[in-house]
Amino acid sequence: MEHKGTKILTTARLLLRPWREADAEEAFQNWMNDADVTRYLTWTPHGDISVTRALLKLWEEESARPDTYHWAIVLREGNELIGDISIMHTDAYQETGSVGYCMGKAFWGRGLMTEAFREVLRYCFEEVGFARISGSHAAENIGSGRVMEKCGLQIEGVRRQDFRLLLEDRRVDIVDRGILKAEFLSQ
Repeated sequence: MEHKGTKILTTARLLLRPWREADAEEAFQNWMNDADVTRYLTWTPHGDISVTRALLKLWEEESARPDTYHWAIVLREGNELIGDISIMHTDAYQETGSVGYCMGKAFWGRGLMTEAFREVLRYCFEEVGFARISGSHAAENIGSGRVMEKCGLQIEGVRRQDFRLLLEDRRVDIVDRGILKAEFLSQ
């Protein structure tokens, strides 16, 4: 595995690029302040754009590191910022990482996250040399599960009541999924 960082990636409809602090207004408006988007995430909606601005400043700084894999998802047509995808918890020795993503709800149901994730998998497996990518989602978050399923991630287990929803103060089951390089390349 050779770390190559957050390179610009393109698909038929999307541009995946490093984050910029200047993205704050659009990210805040399109999803970072939306409780429906953050419902199953590890962070709550941003109540103020200053939170978004500070976070994106950090993400922009991190994007210079070769072991960071974190993209802003932009529609090629219209250049609109619509979401976020990253490979976190990377381990160069084990050649593994785990995916995290979210997208503004105005863009749900169009296959856009699946398109972004497939391109990230292609890059991670074919160019960087990852051996395995994993992902987890709340069992009741059917949309996220469908994205992972369409991208070839197989169910590997369920952790019962493993996550407390931050805004609802209730526990949900977490589904663990994974895909191996050989599985992706054979699709």
